[in-house]
Amino acid sequence: MRRLFFTTSLFFICISLFAQNEDSLFIRRIANEILLNGKAYDNLRELTRNVGARLAGSPGMVKAEQWGLKTMKESGADKAWLQECMVPHWVRGGQDKAEAKYNGSAKKALNVAALGNSEGSGSRGVTADVIEVKSFDELEAKKDQVKGKIVFYNYHFNPTFIPTFMSYGDAVRYRGAGPSRAAKYGAVAVSVRSMSHSTDNFPHTGSTNYDTAYPKIPAVAIGLQDADWLDGQLQKSPVKVSLTTYGHFLPDTIGHNVIGELTGSEFPNEYITVGGHLDSWDLAEGAHDDGTGITQTMEILRTFKALGYKPKHSIRFVLFMNEENGMRGAAKYAEEAKKNNEKHIFGLESDAGGFTPRGFSFGGKPEQLEKARSWIPLFYPYGVYEISRGGGGADVGPLARLGAAVSELSPDSQRYFDYHHAANDVFENVNKRELELGAINMAAFIYLVDKYGW
Repeated sequence: MRRLFFTTSLFFICISLFAQNEDSLFIRRIANEILLNGKAYDNLRELTRNVGARLAGSPGMVKAEQWGLKTMKESGADKAWLQECMVPHWVRGGQDKAEAKYNGSAKKALNVAALGNSEGSGSRGVTADVIEVKSFDELEAKKDQVKGKIVFYNYHFNPTFIPTFMSYGDAVRYRGAGPSRAAKYGAVAVSVRSMSHSTDNFPHTGSTNYDTAYPKIPAVAIGLQDADWLDGQLQKSPVKVSLTTYGHFLPDTIGHNVIGELTGSEFPNEYITVGGHLDSWDLAEGAHDDGTGITQTMEILRTFKALGYKPKHSIRFVLFMNEENGMRGAAKYAEEAKKNNEKHIFGLESDAGGFTPRGFSFGGKPEQLEKARSWIPLFYPYGVYEISRGGGGADVGPLARLGAAVSELSPDSQRYFDYHHAANDVFENVNKRELELGAINMAAFIYLVDKYGW
């Protein structure tokens, strides 16, 4: 009996090793195709330079959608189409300006950017004394001093958090809820320290969310160097700031998800989705956020076609619209999937920049996580060493409610918030090899899920 058990165990070990070797060889083919013939970097250059900023509702959005559809077809999709969704249409409306007055007649221009979805001051602007707070608790303590003032939220990214997304998650509440929390006590405007560990002075925009119970006051992000200057000056004497912004909403308009598909050979009605978001903020080219994610997505498609890979399941390659200030594209994709009674088994997203891949976050059943972790040795040669419990990105997240496991590529995060939502999120700040390594690991994950399922 012991001999039979040993023989049976050895048989299954050999089968497993053979499968691992077969998989490692195919993943090596994926890597070679991307490293030798990859188009992701060229596609990113074309997107950032020829299309540029592409905020939902803008002319750049329309241009990006047409570019995405064209590139999806050129990458080899069996079929490609635009999926219509209504999107919000916020516009900056003009040049954001702020000037500080201090020490009697001294003046200093401050580098600011209106927060996305914020209501502008209009050409008359707002001029008021600044009151600094470093937390919501301090705002509550000073609430009787806030009326008629510009509230300056000087809340720093926590430098002790090694994963920088923890710092972002901790600080972003001041951008999202800060304006309304200040308006509750009569503030006339808000300035928020930019969501960044950086050392430069670029202001980082991003969406805010007004509580309709209070006035919609102007709100800006301020560059880190100017935030530090303002903090230091306020320790010595009062500062008055004149602030002018023009942001406002136009009526909702038509946008589109761009979808390409490789039809499954065995399970055509079961879907794997991989994607990123096509929209970006209006201040820059949206290279890391999320030009890298969408060009990696289409590189996986191109690579599978170049290798003659015939997937078992249908694979959808999706460039989602309106992640930045509404999530309408993700909602529409999941809504249509539910309406059409589609079976979605996996959703993978890249929306954390095109930096060196380190791992994946994963949301699914415990047994699915363990199965995914059993594949980690296959990722080792390409820099991925961990699959951690967490979840997918914002755009594939709604698929979890339809029963799909979801995941997100986790690149090294240390530089991401140097560029996030700021004017320096440009093509030159993306490294070609790091971008390609992310695509390799994503393609490998899709291949393994397609081959073995859950």
